[in-house]
Amino acid sequence: MAGAVKLDGAGAQKMKTIEEALHAMATINAIVERGAVEVKSQRPLGVIPQQIKRVAIPLQGQLKGQFGLIADQVAAFILSTTRGGGGDQAKIRSMREYVAQIRTALDIAANKVKEQHAVPIEISPD
Repeated sequence: MAGAVKLDGAGAQKMKTIEEALHAMATINAIVERGAVEVKSQRPLGVIPQQIKRVAIPLQGQLKGQFGLIADQVAAFILSTTRGGGGDQAKIRSMREYVAQIRTALDIAANKVKEQHAVPIEISPD
């Protein structure tokens, strides 16, 4: 059975970071969608930006060491989310775009990690 691979130690640590980041992004996405429901009901966003910031700031710190460019995207997301100005509908659209960009970047990073840190497993025939 040829072709079996596993990740080396650094790769496993990076994948753990990516998995935790994807979990945080799922939480952020849920908050953004809750904000979209509020805006659709013609209610203000209220505390939604602060809730996003509360989840996103630790995420940015977590990504900074291994995935600096993605951490920069998260920082830009935090800034755009908490800034005043513009309508709530435009803010929701911007938040959704950032969530999609960051998720895509994390998926690409995961594929790179799998590619760069793959170690073949020797399987002896019985």
